[in-house]
Amino acid sequence: MFKNKIKREKINSWKWKIDKNEIPMTVAVMDFKTAPLIKKAMKRRISLDNYGYSYVPDSFYESVQKWWSKRHQWNFEKKEILFCAGVIPTLSSTIRKLVKDGENIVVLTPVYYIFFNSIINNNKVPLPSDLVYKEGKYEIDFEDLEKKLANNKTTMLIMCNPHNPIGKVWDKETLKKVGDLCLKYNVLIISDEIHCDLTYSIKYTPMASISDEIANITITCVSMSKAFNLAGIQSSAIIIKNEEIRKKVDRAINTDEVAYPNIIATQAFEAATASEKWLNNTLKALERNKNYLIKEISENAPYIKVVDCDSTYLMWLDCSKICNDTSELCDFIRKYSGLILTKGKEFKGNGEKFIRWNFACPKSMLNLALKRFFTSLDRITEVK
Repeated sequence: MFKNKIKREKINSWKWKIDKNEIPMTVAVMDFKTAPLIKKAMKRRISLDNYGYSYVPDSFYESVQKWWSKRHQWNFEKKEILFCAGVIPTLSSTIRKLVKDGENIVVLTPVYYIFFNSIINNNKVPLPSDLVYKEGKYEIDFEDLEKKLANNKTTMLIMCNPHNPIGKVWDKETLKKVGDLCLKYNVLIISDEIHCDLTYSIKYTPMASISDEIANITITCVSMSKAFNLAGIQSSAIIIKNEEIRKKVDRAINTDEVAYPNIIATQAFEAATASEKWLNNTLKALERNKNYLIKEISENAPYIKVVDCDSTYLMWLDCSKICNDTSELCDFIRKYSGLILTKGKEFKGNGEKFIRWNFACPKSMLNLALKRFFTSLDRITEVK
């Protein structure tokens, strides 16, 4: 399952919309086949020969409850759950309807660049609080964060937990400190927790599980799309304890027409929650790839520092010893070898010195990508 290449012909894969002989280690989807139970559930639904409008069944809400209770020890009521056609649609709709034009939304950078699109495209103001990078690790600059949250135009914080692109799983103490500051300054939290099922040795803690008070100001966005390779299915859940906030978000996603599922969205989500064994095996394969990538880069390009990820299948590479901006480096690597990597500049903060590498692929593909990477680096050294 983790060794064979997927046939990508005629599937219109965004990640693989590339030139012949190129290899993308970019978009956050896996190059593994999805879980058999998910495929079976979708086939069963499609075989019914009726493709009209669908509603969200009770079984969807129950599957969300059971999964987060069993796997993450987080319990909440069924009424607190909303369906939405994706985490980013949730984010954009909520920002559009709950934040006034010109108000600030704080983001901890470097962070997933689409957050900025959702903010700016809806006439709000992104207010970055740069994470502190020291000795290969990132931490929150709480002095700066408090200053940004205290700004009288700040009304929302977008939290990313686990954090893309640095792969950090925020601990309970950090989450509590962030949550308490948001309570102090009356700032609403949207917590993107889409990568929560892709953790290794460090346990993920939901922001809303820290305390009832923090839960009361938190909108939690979750999905099976990253862990089970279902991004194109457009299925996610929103968990909101506060009834007043929940009603506003429900209204927002309904007026934006993203509150109802396509014909296989809930079926795929529910089948994912019955595929824990598959996920556990996938995590083992990902961790092998992660460790192998760290080893190979450490041995063959020691001037590049790997920021070891606690979560996700996205490795963050510190290239500051060879360049100040990886944009030209990534362009050169693609042109010279056909290997495509994500430029760190897109993530803001100190991202311009970094590259993001998606390692969720068969090892044969990872080996080929590494070979091209090292060959490109050798060529740069020769030119210099």
